[in-house]
Amino acid sequence: MLACPMTTAVSITTSALTRTYGSRRGVSDINLAIPAGSLYGFLGPNGAGKTTTIRVLLGFLRASSGSARILDMDCWRDSHRIKAEVGAIPGDLRLWPWLTGKSALKLFGRIRGRDIITRGHELAEVLELDLSVKVRQMSRGMRQKLGLILCMAHDPRVLILDEPTTALDPLMQERLRQLLRQRAEAGATVFFSSHTLAEVEELCERVAIVKQGQIVADSTVTQLRSQAVHEVTIVWTPGGTPEQVPACLKLSKQTAEVWKGALASEGQANMRELLAFAANQPIADITIAKPDLEAIFMRYYDE
Repeated sequence: MLACPMTTAVSITTSALTRTYGSRRGVSDINLAIPAGSLYGFLGPNGAGKTTTIRVLLGFLRASSGSARILDMDCWRDSHRIKAEVGAIPGDLRLWPWLTGKSALKLFGRIRGRDIITRGHELAEVLELDLSVKVRQMSRGMRQKLGLILCMAHDPRVLILDEPTTALDPLMQERLRQLLRQRAEAGATVFFSSHTLAEVEELCERVAIVKQGQIVADSTVTQLRSQAVHEVTIVWTPGGTPEQVPACLKLSKQTAEVWKGALASEGQANMRELLAFAANQPIADITIAKPDLEAIFMRYYDE
């Protein structure tokens, strides 16, 4: 696979991007600066504004205000040029039922003006798709594989993927992640929209969380985790009588058998205080864990 020739350090940029539907909100004031070679997650529940943002980036919708650029080209005015350098898969993939995988590669190759058959067959082997089957005879997972092959076969400089693992089994999800990592290593940018938080955590280096059409967080996964407190669960021995709750532990649940809560902050002093407290208590079990990305994500939606 050839490395992607990059002409700019930033592949996707938006500035105060806003798109409304009459009086109905789409997205508002979206600011992104996604470097080339990034694996970037765009998180939010259905209706948060993920698909609207993607449609503006792909030139299917015109921004109401603000701007959106891919590879330093305007997403609306230069849409036809951008599409030659972008691979995309929509969240509601639809393909002509009479196509086979082989005929789809020929058709899309003619549309793109390049031969994608060899690379398409390589991807089909990785994703275990029989290219002789017609779309009308394919399962939903097979159609999703074909869509992914068609969006990657021309080795695009930017991949924009809306819920790309839909209907894929865990093995194929992992193979897709491997393919996307390879594209990023070759210099391509992967913009990965999903509400399946575990897969974004597994793949992406940086994430934006969108809520009601606005970005409420834009950070690396590591930085997001560093903002989170340790979650603590203490199970007491039967009949045990613990001392008063230490100041470092903020409880969300307290019964005679179980305490659940979190450290007040990530400071080492608080951890030492908790451990010193626990050493002399009638504890049957104690769990100290950091929340995963889903717990952090839900915190933004509970606010």
